[in-house]
Amino acid sequence: MKKTLYVSIISSFILASCVPARKYQDLESKQKECAEELDKLKSRNADLETLATEQHEKVVDLSDRISRLKGDTTLLGKSLRMKERQYDKIDALNQRIQSQLEALQKGSAIENQRLMTDLNATRLELQKKEDELRLLETELSQKKLDLDRLSLDLAAREKRVNELEALIAQKDAAVKALKDKVMNALMGFQDKGLTVVQKNGRVYVSMEAKLLFPSGSTTVNSEGKKALVELAKVLQEQSDLDVLVEGHTDSDKMKSSSHPKDNWELSVLRATSVVKIMLTSSSMDPKTITAAGRSMYLPIDENDKAKNRRIEVILIPKLDELFEMISNE
Repeated sequence: MKKTLYVSIISSFILASCVPARKYQDLESKQKECAEELDKLKSRNADLETLATEQHEKVVDLSDRISRLKGDTTLLGKSLRMKERQYDKIDALNQRIQSQLEALQKGSAIENQRLMTDLNATRLELQKKEDELRLLETELSQKKLDLDRLSLDLAAREKRVNELEALIAQKDAAVKALKDKVMNALMGFQDKGLTVVQKNGRVYVSMEAKLLFPSGSTTVNSEGKKALVELAKVLQEQSDLDVLVEGHTDSDKMKSSSHPKDNWELSVLRATSVVKIMLTSSSMDPKTITAAGRSMYLPIDENDKAKNRRIEVILIPKLDELFEMISNE
């Protein structure tokens, strides 16, 4: 473009030298126009060159950006492929988790059903225990009432027992005092086959037959009568006694056609003789004394017949008050 412009200018100068003045003026005018046009073209060319430079720079920048974009695209592609692989793994893992979750849900449903069954069974058992507990509480309340009643009864019985024990102690003391009185009254006969003992709440005055009767006889001798009179004097002062007179024999059989014919008759007749003497020699109440025969059937020593032949006067305290207290239990 520049070469064409220069040729046109040179040609114009050559023509100008060959043409007349008017034409020269025309040429000069055209030259001026051409110069102006040339300036414009130069200015335009400078602008174009600037634009070309700018465009070149833009092209370089775009090329660089394209290059970088290509690099970024490659990197993004790799990253995308990695992400896709990761997504695939995540999807597979998600499917596994979903499968496990479904299995877990199924298992949980079964386990929940089992737990609900166990829970219901536990509830039933708990209800049963609560019912049993309420029943036990009811029974306990009743037992408490019974216990309270029994406690009251026990307290009353303890009081009654204490009263009974006091009464028995009183009776025992009275029996001991009676025994001591009898022993003192019969002190002179104790070395002649007479003994006084206290047992079972009673006083036993045992007199061997030799002290009271001749052999085989039912009549009390003088020595025996003295002992019986002394005993009767003590007993007439006792209003709360029953007196039992028992006759005892040995085991020897009697052979007699008259009375006493046997040991039964002998034991009864001797006991009766003793009772008569005690009543005639004292103010004893006949209602309180009894004669009985034991024959040979209550021996005190199998090897000593003399001890078995005896009269036993058993002093029995009246226990009416004690029996009345017991009967009111």
